[in-house]
Amino acid sequence: MPLTSRTTSPRARWLRSAVLVAASAGLVAAALPAPAPLGIGDPLFPHLGNPGYDVRSYDIHLRYGGRNTEPLAAVTRIEAVATADLERVNLDFTHGRVSSVTVDGAPADFATSGEDLVITPAGPVEDGDPLEIEVAHTSDPSGPADTGGWVRTGDGLAMANQADAAHRVFPSNDHPADKAYFTFRITAPRALTAVANGLPTGRTEHGATTTWTYRTAHPMATELAQVSIGDTTVVHRTGPHGLPLRDVVRTADRELMEPWLKRTPGHLEWMEAQVGPYPFETYGLLVADADTGFELETQTLSLFERRLFAEPGYPDWYVDSIMVHELAHHWFGNSVSPRSWSDLWLNEGHASWYEALYADQVRKQPLERRMKAAYAASDGWRAAGGPPAAPAPPSPGQKISLFRPVVYDGSSLVLYALRREIGEEAFQVVQRRWVSEHRDATASTADFTALASRVAGRDLTGFFAGWLYAKKTPPMPGHPDWTSRAPQPAKAATPG
Repeated sequence: MPLTSRTTSPRARWLRSAVLVAASAGLVAAALPAPAPLGIGDPLFPHLGNPGYDVRSYDIHLRYGGRNTEPLAAVTRIEAVATADLERVNLDFTHGRVSSVTVDGAPADFATSGEDLVITPAGPVEDGDPLEIEVAHTSDPSGPADTGGWVRTGDGLAMANQADAAHRVFPSNDHPADKAYFTFRITAPRALTAVANGLPTGRTEHGATTTWTYRTAHPMATELAQVSIGDTTVVHRTGPHGLPLRDVVRTADRELMEPWLKRTPGHLEWMEAQVGPYPFETYGLLVADADTGFELETQTLSLFERRLFAEPGYPDWYVDSIMVHELAHHWFGNSVSPRSWSDLWLNEGHASWYEALYADQVRKQPLERRMKAAYAASDGWRAAGGPPAAPAPPSPGQKISLFRPVVYDGSSLVLYALRREIGEEAFQVVQRRWVSEHRDATASTADFTALASRVAGRDLTGFFAGWLYAKKTPPMPGHPDWTSRAPQPAKAATPG
């Protein structure tokens, strides 16, 4: 749970006393070696995340002046607990300027190293100590659009932080292994609307500006953070079991988008019939006037490009199934988050599976036809990007290249094979237990394969070794006639 209040620790009292007698954080830093970027050793992003502490909550205050090319003034407050003795605390942060840092209310020295903000508290941090870190900084929306973080829209800003771009917006432990609760406070010109993950908890007007506050009821990975600021309208409706739904659209598009927005309650009912209750406090679509090249499952408020709904040419069934894809992520990827980025197939494979299953069951687009086509391409996908659970690192300077076909339909093919291997009834049990047993937590490929073996009542190690890690796609159970084409160069897919 978030650390909302606590008594002052002995260490904190000592720090404040030390400041009063002029013990300087700079003197402490001078005795230490030069700061170095750290990481938790993710196979694909080795410098992402930081060891030694567990973030419990973020409180992020952003001040938007009305121009989406100019830096926002920001304050990020982090409540955490140390999991080791620390002389320094590293946060992931880049593309912004830091003006001050405090730890437990006392000024702290800080420096940058690579994409890390390295903080030296006035005294050492001991294992088990609570930490209160406050960073005053800017949050810069300028820069190439394909680097992630802020997305400049036609009327303001939104966020697209997957996979490792949240720290381009705010200081954080930017890895899904360290989920936390979030509070967002967004101050913007009164003519604009600000929306963020979670539910609204307050709105205060101050002359020409308004401050909007939102808070999540469940922990969230940093890559799923979302803030929208613009000339938008929030459309409210009710979903299954009274679930509050809210969509965010350009005010000028309110009527244009309604035929699509009203489909969400039906999508929720269908997904709940597959895997159980929706795991969060609200859901909705953020339809952004931006050219991102992808849709994104930001928690409780999925990001969609306006053109997906507004431009002709996309088949109705396709748009419908893409909406289900992003919704399915709220069970697979958001509620149950990957332990490492090599577990990405658990996110995208499941979302692609339910996208395809919905298209089959509701929109009459045959599942078997899609899986046979995926099988034919699978060897090529594996050659280009690695097998589903051991993906090759993204190309240098092209981090989005991690999102290849092998983690989408190449991974949903694994689930199709599993269903044929253990039977539909056991497969349904695996899916439902996966999202219930790991709700609000992180889980790994090993966790999934172990669960499937328990449910099946037999060791599936050999089955998963081929389907998740082999260079060649194994024979499809029940379809000995299916063949895979010789490898061809694969085009990168996009997040979603």
